[in-house]
Amino acid sequence: MSYRYPVSMPSLRGNELEYTSKAVTDGWISSQGPYVPQFEEAFAAYNNVKHGVACSSGTTALTLALRALGVGPGDEVIVPEFTMIASAWAVTYTGATPVFVDCADDLNIDVAKIEEKITPRTKVIMPVHVYGRQCDMEPILELAYEYNLRVVEDSAEAHGVRPTGDIAAFSLFANKIITSGEGGICLTNDPHLARQMAHLRGMAFTRDHSFLHKKLAYNFRMTNLQAAVALAQTERLDEILAARAQIEKRYDEGLRGIKGITLMPPRDVLWMYDLRAERRDELMAHLAENGIETRLFFKPMSRQPGYLDPVWPTLNANRFAEDGLYLPTHAELTEEDQDYIVRHVRQFYGE
Repeated sequence: MSYRYPVSMPSLRGNELEYTSKAVTDGWISSQGPYVPQFEEAFAAYNNVKHGVACSSGTTALTLALRALGVGPGDEVIVPEFTMIASAWAVTYTGATPVFVDCADDLNIDVAKIEEKITPRTKVIMPVHVYGRQCDMEPILELAYEYNLRVVEDSAEAHGVRPTGDIAAFSLFANKIITSGEGGICLTNDPHLARQMAHLRGMAFTRDHSFLHKKLAYNFRMTNLQAAVALAQTERLDEILAARAQIEKRYDEGLRGIKGITLMPPRDVLWMYDLRAERRDELMAHLAENGIETRLFFKPMSRQPGYLDPVWPTLNANRFAEDGLYLPTHAELTEEDQDYIVRHVRQFYGE
């Protein structure tokens, strides 16, 4: 179905066309082109972090981060129940086991429940900044210190939230705050980890390119074309975040007080405007009939066939999954667009 008001779309109003055209004109379209290191340096500098390692997706970013930290078979990684499944899959790709922790009422991992899930096999805690809400990182970092663990932040939905863990992994998919179409990037202050992630993303070639590969690695490279778009997007990140902050404010004002709608806590940066709704599925159908796309909340990881655990119906994450959705959220959304969307939400609830 084609929607007049899609749930997301990229904002490509900067130097994206100029940079990609130059990449094509110059013939540098592979991962060896100059825009890749330029993007890595610009995004790292924006986040006050020393090193950036660009790659092919947010999922591969998480996989590289875990592999660089030595995660593998026999290890465990603490992962939130409420997240997109890529968080858990990245752990599984390494041969390790994801251990799930339920969410708090802000949808982020419930910090108070992490310690009880730590075992001698635990190697990493992976907090996810859901929908742009930063996790409470101080106690997570303290737990990591006490138990000698590492912290990989899944920042796929949180461009603009500065990293505090060992590695932060960002997605650059077309629906994210900034995009390269497909892509991702890892940020770290540790030069050894940065080198290791770069090594792993490029098939672990030796320096002499002799075609002897001493470890299992990946072709997770970002192309120069993708990096050209990502660099142009990074140049506009403050502008895009400011536009999204205004969108959050207008939704808050327009939806406040509707009987049947529960607004969610504020976001540190706005990826998607999430809310809870009575008769959610009927509301979504009503909005779809009027050209407005919406999306469901994530389902608990313990409800996923690959990780099925019979406890899933009792989880806080499942309670939110039952009535949560998010509305169109992107920097190209106008005030008139939001007025139309809010009007149809109010109409559904008879207001």
